[in-house]
Amino acid sequence: MSNRTALPAVLVTGAPGAGKSTVGRGLAGRLGAALVDQDTLTAPMVDVIANLVGVHDLDDPRLAGPTRAARYEALVAVAEDNLRVGTPVVLVAPFTRERRDLDAWTILDRRLRSAGGSPLLVWLWLTPEVAARRLAVRAAARDLAKADRPAAFSAGADVGEPTGPHLPANGEHPTEDVVDGVLAALARRTSH
Repeated sequence: MSNRTALPAVLVTGAPGAGKSTVGRGLAGRLGAALVDQDTLTAPMVDVIANLVGVHDLDDPRLAGPTRAARYEALVAVAEDNLRVGTPVVLVAPFTRERRDLDAWTILDRRLRSAGGSPLLVWLWLTPEVAARRLAVRAAARDLAKADRPAAFSAGADVGEPTGPHLPANGEHPTEDVVDGVLAALARRTSH
């Protein structure tokens, strides 16, 4: 990396229904950043594999197992390419492993820094009940199994706080408020 200032590399994470894509779009627009949404980037590949294995629930091990590493590699590689050409990035994905495992977060953090980024993990939190209601309203194919079993989803939802450094944000607040809070945190980081 040259002597230029590190670029924002904002990673938006949270449970399904937390508002990751909506917040990610808002942040990317305000930052003039590339939006790299895992669902948008990898949905065509995942659909092919889902049809081959006959499973459409992204949490089902028969689908998650063969696709997880490839989905995240595509996401991070696109982010690295953008950072290397001087474009800030907003990555949208659950980042489940990276939230739970400090070693996995450290590897991701190093990759983004090596490409010229200054990573900030934003964790959108909300109650499982609100998440289940949002999934039912969204009615996306990838959410049908969760929306059909709201009690099971609420009980098993990965809503735990990340183990590593992160910025918590209430996913039940208006999107504009969440985006403003993230932008303020980024401004504080650059003023130090």
